[in-house]
Amino acid sequence: MMTSRSGSIKAAVQEGLRRRYRRERRFRWLGLGAVVLGMVFLLFFFATIVSNGYSAFVQTHILLDITAPASLGEEWDATQLERLSYRALIRDVLQAQFPEVGGRDDLRALNKLISPGAAYQLREKVMADPSLLRGGASVWLPADDEVDMLVKGHVDRETPEANRRLSDQQIAWLDQLAADGRIERRFNRLLFTSGDSRDPEVAGIWGAAVGSFFMLSVTLLLAFPIGVATAIYLEEFAPRNRWTDLVEVNINNLAAVPSIVFGLLGLALFINFAGLPRSAPLVGGLVLTLMTLPVIIIAARAALTAVPPSIREAALGVGASKMQMVVHHVLPLAMPGMLTGTIIGMARALGESAPLLMIGMVAFIVDIPQGPLDPATALPVQIYLWADSPERAFVERTSAAILVLLGFLLVMNAVAIFLRKRFERRW
Repeated sequence: MMTSRSGSIKAAVQEGLRRRYRRERRFRWLGLGAVVLGMVFLLFFFATIVSNGYSAFVQTHILLDITAPASLGEEWDATQLERLSYRALIRDVLQAQFPEVGGRDDLRALNKLISPGAAYQLREKVMADPSLLRGGASVWLPADDEVDMLVKGHVDRETPEANRRLSDQQIAWLDQLAADGRIERRFNRLLFTSGDSRDPEVAGIWGAAVGSFFMLSVTLLLAFPIGVATAIYLEEFAPRNRWTDLVEVNINNLAAVPSIVFGLLGLALFINFAGLPRSAPLVGGLVLTLMTLPVIIIAARAALTAVPPSIREAALGVGASKMQMVVHHVLPLAMPGMLTGTIIGMARALGESAPLLMIGMVAFIVDIPQGPLDPATALPVQIYLWADSPERAFVERTSAAILVLLGFLLVMNAVAIFLRKRFERRW
């Protein structure tokens, strides 16, 4: 009787163990499947962005033989060069390249092969080197965005003429230019050196990058010292009472507040009340400071908490004051963790667009900002503006700007990891 009972207990235990192991295996496979599914979605995301955006780093250019117009005469000065109609100059050069083209409609179609922004590019080249006009040099100028899409293969030549923007005659002219070696895909320098434009072939991210730099500079100069000082006070000096508990709860809650709420606060406080200019990086930096402060405070407090109490006790034991103990012993040991939290908070601020939209940084800004009070936009807002444009060329530039933004974010997170590994102390 005892043997059969012990045998049944043993069988029940073994069956229970088998069920537990089956559950553990199922849970392990579910976890592995979730990781694999997440990696598949991430790879699909990056593959889509890269496939849409890599072609934006090259731009189709057309080679034109530039000669000085007869209206300039034999001698000219800088004032005459500034007043010269470079658009008319390009039009005359194209007509000389295709002398058989006649009629207003055909000439207008021929002129559309060159970007409207090419006139400004030519003006900059001539103003920098007037000998281009005197000697009759060959200059590479950006082609129109539809020409660029055709050369890159985004427009099917077999599509009926009524369903594409380039006519058969324009494609024939492009084929003739290509046969003469006058069409070439070159590195798209304008993407990194120019501001926004209505013409995608000459639009760039430099203005948005400068605006983001000014905003992050304001955010770093304000958020880091205020956040560290707040964390030191709350962790080392503040008495434990209901007031400090309320402050800590509010800080933790502010870290989870949607970013657009900070944009509404900035609109009411800095623009409507303080009268600061809209679309200014200074206002954007102040809004991002409000949004980043809770993150920095929480990270700084965690870094201070990680410092062993023995460090504090040893410093106080040899006669150091509490302020000396914090400044000379605790703060240097906690600084790597504080810097890591700050960089992560700044990376989050770099990718924010919702609060910036609320303070007017969604405006179309062509000029490069020269200071934190000049009108500007930011990289995430620039991506938002380009994504809303109907032209196919803006699709690849949107993806290219996303790649640049992701590159900045990866660099900032890599710096945070490096600082943590380089200066981390283990006790």
